[in-house]
Amino acid sequence: MLDKKTYYGYEILQELSKYPIVASTESTVYPLLRRLQKENFLQSTWQDSAEGLPPRKYYSLTSEGEEYLKAMNEEWKNLLTAMSSLKVE
Repeated sequence: MLDKKTYYGYEILQELSKYPIVASTESTVYPLLRRLQKENFLQSTWQDSAEGLPPRKYYSLTSEGEEYLKAMNEEWKNLLTAMSSLKVE
């Protein structure tokens, strides 16, 4: 998701909830965001929200995060190829 645009935490949860197979809870998503930020794969910025609501913390990929994403996408392709080869019809 974060390779397309920046998101704030709750917005990520809302997007994931559209796909039940990857729907997650706050107790999963927020620690993951913190870990990815600590590992320098994500950066965050605070932005004021509309209508006097508290500021929101928006996340985006760092250059290291973009490289990590490329590597993970390659691994995903390899996994799909392997699974497709093993699939019994």
